[in-house]
Amino acid sequence: MTEQSVGFNYHEKVINSYCNRAYQIAKSKGWHEEKRETGTLLALIHSEVSEALEADRKGDLENFKEELADIVIRVFDLCGSRNIDLGKVIEEKMLKNEGREYKHGGKKY
Repeated sequence: MTEQSVGFNYHEKVINSYCNRAYQIAKSKGWHEEKRETGTLLALIHSEVSEALEADRKGDLENFKEELADIVIRVFDLCGSRNIDLGKVIEEKMLKNEGREYKHGGKKY
């Protein structure tokens, strides 16, 4: 089955399933006993990005990959806790990005 024949609706459901799963796991481990500020959840995502950077700086590919997974899991948890339809938002954003001009108008990075 090719990705085109599957369609994005399938991928959207998978992404949203991971959001729900990440949230349920975190909740079952006590991380959502009290409402957490969005800023706190974003800071936790940022901490995982910093850990990935440090692993890359050390040339530790295995840890780098694990930290990338942690970043995504934290994003999934945030979306699951806020009932954000991340699959839909990703599809909409990717379509928007496809329509942008080369390097978004001359940006260097």
